[in-house]
Amino acid sequence: MDWGNVTGEDLIEALREVDWSSPPRPLSEFFSRFTVPRSYSKWDSRLKCNLYYYRTNYFILIVFILGMAFLRRPLAIVAALLTALSITFLNDSFAGTFSEKVTRSVRQFSPHLAAKMRPPLTPVIRRRPSAKREIYICGQPRWVFVLVFSAVSFILWFVSCGLLTVLWAFAIGLLVTIIHASFRTPNLKARLNTFREEFRAVWRNYSEL
Repeated sequence: MDWGNVTGEDLIEALREVDWSSPPRPLSEFFSRFTVPRSYSKWDSRLKCNLYYYRTNYFILIVFILGMAFLRRPLAIVAALLTALSITFLNDSFAGTFSEKVTRSVRQFSPHLAAKMRPPLTPVIRRRPSAKREIYICGQPRWVFVLVFSAVSFILWFVSCGLLTVLWAFAIGLLVTIIHASFRTPNLKARLNTFREEFRAVWRNYSEL
């Protein structure tokens, strides 16, 4: 795959749809080999490839930096966790898995309530969905959970007076991520993983026909 032809919008869409349940890459691989890119096109391709391949590592890294910044602010830690959760709800795979696990837990003590938490059926026309499938979490549209968790986290940020701190910590986390993704040399495993994800995407689109 030529990452130089992948736009930023395509990368964001891929990160939104890809499965995030896979464990992070080993530290021995994460800090294995660093080289300076020879040109801007090489840097652009490397940056996108590493952001996609080490996505879980970068997410944990940013959360760790945010957590270190708020060791003395318990409310800010809760706000950071709620903010991270509201962001992860934007990922289709995580939202579906979260909804399924919560519904399964509720079904153990209230089957009637669990039945109400099921997503509505998508109408099908000539064996194809009538529109792009909307993601539901516990029977509600995804944007409801994103909005609620974002509002609660914003209130906690305001109460804890840690908004400026989180901006600095988040900026440092993004800077460390960009530096690592810029100088970490993509290995063969990253390229093979990309081809595997491409095959899964093509197979998923074929199965929906």
